[in-house]
Amino acid sequence: MTDSTVPITAFDPAGEVAALEAAGLRRVRRVLATPQGARVTADGRDYLAFCSNDYLGLASHPRLVAAAREGAARYGVGAGASHLILGHGAAHHALEDALAHFVQLPRALLFSTGYMANLGVVTALLGRGDAVFADKLNHASLNDAALLSRAAFRRYPHSDLAALERLLAGSTARRKLVVTDAVFSMDGDIAPVPELLALCERHDAWLLLDDAHGFGVLGADGRGVLSHFGIASPRVVYMATLGKAAGVCGAFVAGDPDLIETLIQRARPYIYTTATPPLLAHALLTSLELIAGEAWRRARLTQLAALLRARLQPGRWRLLPSSTAIQPLVVGDNAAALQISAQLAARGLLVPAIRPPTVPAGTARLRISLSAAHGIDDAVRLTAVLNELQ
Repeated sequence: MTDSTVPITAFDPAGEVAALEAAGLRRVRRVLATPQGARVTADGRDYLAFCSNDYLGLASHPRLVAAAREGAARYGVGAGASHLILGHGAAHHALEDALAHFVQLPRALLFSTGYMANLGVVTALLGRGDAVFADKLNHASLNDAALLSRAAFRRYPHSDLAALERLLAGSTARRKLVVTDAVFSMDGDIAPVPELLALCERHDAWLLLDDAHGFGVLGADGRGVLSHFGIASPRVVYMATLGKAAGVCGAFVAGDPDLIETLIQRARPYIYTTATPPLLAHALLTSLELIAGEAWRRARLTQLAALLRARLQPGRWRLLPSSTAIQPLVVGDNAAALQISAQLAARGLLVPAIRPPTVPAGTARLRISLSAAHGIDDAVRLTAVLNELQ
């Protein structure tokens, strides 16, 4: 029987959409008709695109396409089962070994997506009586993972080491886990990983690094943020995705052998999901070769970022400090960010307007994503139009 004193509000989808529209927060999908790249056709129009995570320009690389075809011919299309039933194929196993070797950690475990990997790690390692400490600008998957784990969830201001240390020092939790983006997806800056690890060692905590936007881009041969800082520690749980710089799909977690075995036994997003198609794992073996062997792609990204920052004159807007492929131009107002994005699109340039809740209220921005597939002239064209629009 319903308590008559409690008002019942019916879910109103039309009203929800209208409210999002009015606040400048409604998202609209474009329909991409071409392979991902610097030049694309979307919604029937050709664009120069600065909006993908294909940082090394590998998503439509001929060698990856050929490897995917070879993998399909050898292994078929679908995995047909979860990894723990009969879906863990030879290609998956070979890729896990190759990834562990690539990031110079003892063992690696494949996941279908980075979101699932983060959910799997945090919920497998923590529960009631434990605590997770998270940077306030972390990716949504890390926040959702913390909530699902039922551990105490403590957030600290972005890269504020003093605040984090106070939280760690005051915690009486059974287990402590610090979780952070390695490269922050909407700001482009790199987490202070050595200092974070030092705090974890001091306060008996583990450190989960989400290197979705650093793997393939940072470090020697693109080995990621650990290589970038020259760090190795058994306290590190390393996660990276394979659909960004690697150009394909999926994610992996790497670390201590017992950690990986724990995830195999307890990570629900791993246990209860059909394995990714083995043809993708086969293609990713070639992707690792391209990442390590074609250093010019990372050099191009560095060159493009430096050129953009040198030429852009952000009078009304604020270009956040970033040395990575992610160059955020903060506009502030939602409607203004949408308008500028639309003006760029009218000139054949795709740069997305990022708004809350993806970024904090009042910090709507243009998120410029650079790729090794871009030429110098592409960056020059973008900065010229942006300078003109201010």
